[in-house]
Amino acid sequence: MAKTLKKIRRREPGYRDPKERLGDFEEVELILSEEESKKQAARCLTCGTPFCHGYACPMGNIVPEINELLGEERWQEALLILLSTHPFPEFTARICPALCEGSCVCGINEEPVAIRQIEKLLIEKGFAEGWIKPRPPRRRRKESVAVIGSGPAGLAAADRLNRMGFPVTVYEKDLHPGGILRYGIPNFKLDKGIVDRRIGLMKEEGIVFECGIVVGRDISYNYLKRHFAAILMTGGARQPRDLDIPGRELAGIYPAMAYLSAQNKRIIGEPLFVEELVST
Repeated sequence: MAKTLKKIRRREPGYRDPKERLGDFEEVELILSEEESKKQAARCLTCGTPFCHGYACPMGNIVPEINELLGEERWQEALLILLSTHPFPEFTARICPALCEGSCVCGINEEPVAIRQIEKLLIEKGFAEGWIKPRPPRRRRKESVAVIGSGPAGLAAADRLNRMGFPVTVYEKDLHPGGILRYGIPNFKLDKGIVDRRIGLMKEEGIVFECGIVVGRDISYNYLKRHFAAILMTGGARQPRDLDIPGRELAGIYPAMAYLSAQNKRIIGEPLFVEELVST
């Protein structure tokens, strides 16, 4: 295994040519090839105590098993292992800080395994091959659930509740679902087509999305109590924490979310209200 580590170096896919990406807002990071992903997976030591899985990954992704299966070209089995702990790998494979790689034992003397890149290739191959399909529950419960907010927490909760058979309706104040995935993360990091693809899949599985609705203004809390057995509030942290530091009062200084939300809305063609406008 030590010889493998020295023979096969860590490799990342790199980025699109700057001349090409200057003309659009598309994702700039490329995806590893299948052959390169297998090589990178072969660098995994399959540790007896895998810190990447047991300690670092908040989702608990079973990284050693995924790498072993991928190295044997058992792609679908590897994908099932990934999806067993994570509902939306296509999001984190693009924006996660890869804590798993920070705890990878290979990183002690060599560079860590390119885990995030491997998972990105795996989930995208799953979509491309048609392995990821709508999986509506076999039975529906009578009790319905309202989820307020369609960011990562709201989507994950809606997905899990729906799989358990609960009819789920997601209420979102913005015009499109996704929360910070759509409005907070720049398109060059996470293309909104990736978000739309997952939302479309969730709709096919029976989840209802009601957008452009502010709970407390357009519908009341009492209305939700009458029509749903449970209400889950997953609103995002849109209110920034300001900094009392010299220079904060200068012109052109804005909270990140104000700027990012306005820019993302421009890219997808959504209208902006006067209070949302940010000038530089």
